[in-house]
Amino acid sequence: MVRQLEYPAMKALFTRFREAEAEPKGELEHLNAFTLLVAVALSAQATDKGVNRATRALFAIADTPEKMLALGEAALTDYIKTIGLYRNKARNVIRLSQRLIEVYGGEVPSSRAALMSLPGVGRKTANVVLNMWFRLPAQAVDTHIFRVGNRTGICPGKDETAVERAIEDNVPAEFQQHAHHWLILHGRYICLARKPRCGICPIREWCLYEDKTT
Repeated sequence: MVRQLEYPAMKALFTRFREAEAEPKGELEHLNAFTLLVAVALSAQATDKGVNRATRALFAIADTPEKMLALGEAALTDYIKTIGLYRNKARNVIRLSQRLIEVYGGEVPSSRAALMSLPGVGRKTANVVLNMWFRLPAQAVDTHIFRVGNRTGICPGKDETAVERAIEDNVPAEFQQHAHHWLILHGRYICLARKPRCGICPIREWCLYEDKTT
């Protein structure tokens, strides 16, 4: 198993990320907390680009739980049918909209437990909303972060929960807010699954991956 990077290397590495992009942003388009929640829920097993294409027209007419309920499941399904698992996702979006109205007064709650009580919302989705909307240092671990974390030694772990804990325990506090975005973008564009682009990697000098490419 990959070793855990030591503190000096972690600080230098994340300083390099910050120098390259001080305010990294998620790529899912949204208008408010509700549309962010829906977009993230729809993005499971789908690409951000694919979700954005489907939700631009949807969010123009349904950007609140009340409007989403008024739209209805059948019409919602038509908007998102290009997204994987769209039928189940449409059902969950309608159900979570109903619960937001009935339990939370139509507002998106700002606690992980409350978010995870919503249909179709797991820990990763909850953490994205907490981080992106409520500006909390929650770490949403996806396949990119899991790969990068284990390959580089930044946040190794046997599963997503262990990687999330490794980020929280080992990344210096000053970088916690943006840590998961830096790691996602690094995995998406540099540290690719099949052939990492080590030759242009900004953190190559600290990475513990032994089979670096040129």
